[in-house]
Amino acid sequence: MQQTVVDDHTLPRFEAGDFTGVSERMRQAFERDGVLVLDNMVAPDDCDALKARMHDMLDTFDWQEHRTVFSTTSKAHAQEEYFLSSGHTTRFFFEEGAVDGNGNLTCAPDQALNKLGHAMHDLDPVFDRFSRQPRFRALADGLGMIRPLLLQSMYIYKQPRIGGEVVCHQDATYLWTEPQTCLAFWIALEDATLENGCLWGIPGAHRLGTAPKLRFRRTGDDRGTVTDTLDDTPFDEATKVPLEAPKGTLIAFNGLFPHLSGPNRSDKSRHAYTLHMIDGTASYPADNWLRRPANLPLKGF
Repeated sequence: MQQTVVDDHTLPRFEAGDFTGVSERMRQAFERDGVLVLDNMVAPDDCDALKARMHDMLDTFDWQEHRTVFSTTSKAHAQEEYFLSSGHTTRFFFEEGAVDGNGNLTCAPDQALNKLGHAMHDLDPVFDRFSRQPRFRALADGLGMIRPLLLQSMYIYKQPRIGGEVVCHQDATYLWTEPQTCLAFWIALEDATLENGCLWGIPGAHRLGTAPKLRFRRTGDDRGTVTDTLDDTPFDEATKVPLEAPKGTLIAFNGLFPHLSGPNRSDKSRHAYTLHMIDGTASYPADNWLRRPANLPLKGF
């Protein structure tokens, strides 16, 4: 086990090359910090296979038809049907810095994407195999999931020079269950460094409340979304720590764990894959933004 020391907080890193299950030290670290960093959890070849599949999928996208920008600062995408209906299909979203005021791309299409989401893990065989690795199931079980259901997947580009900022947030804000059960697996498909916009998080802050500070949900008329403020106390970002992640690292975090990432102004991309799950024993409110039709129910591993 390695350790990263930032100020007076020690954040452990675990070597997972021989991972077969969650150890007691891993479990204690996760409960204390809300995050678990597992180096070498995913083989380099598996990372490359997902990147290659993503490259192939770009050939299926109509660059002229859709220009939806994904931004955690403006959030304009949250009112568009293209986003609201993405929970049961595969949609492409652009970086804010890649589309001008007239809706035209300012760079090559494959260098303009922010992310792909949100149901590739159920619709594409390559993403399905990657998402349902036995190691992932063992990790979810070991971190306390009783009946894990794979809810959302995202391929995140963090493009060179234009990769946008992701503001500090809690994933449970967007993937609400009662009680809160959201769990995220964030996998570095390329090295994530301070220079190209690695994740940052606030260890231990997940224990400060039983619900996220905000609730993102559909409006009553079901034509858009609204964000309810449940607690207006700001996150204590002074205590955040960097979560640099070499290729193949898996970062697991609680849905209440506050995290963020800065913009990527370097000349290196920072591809990552994120898988979110919820526990099937919890209630999933009907006004959650992400919905599935009856013919595509949530599945486990």
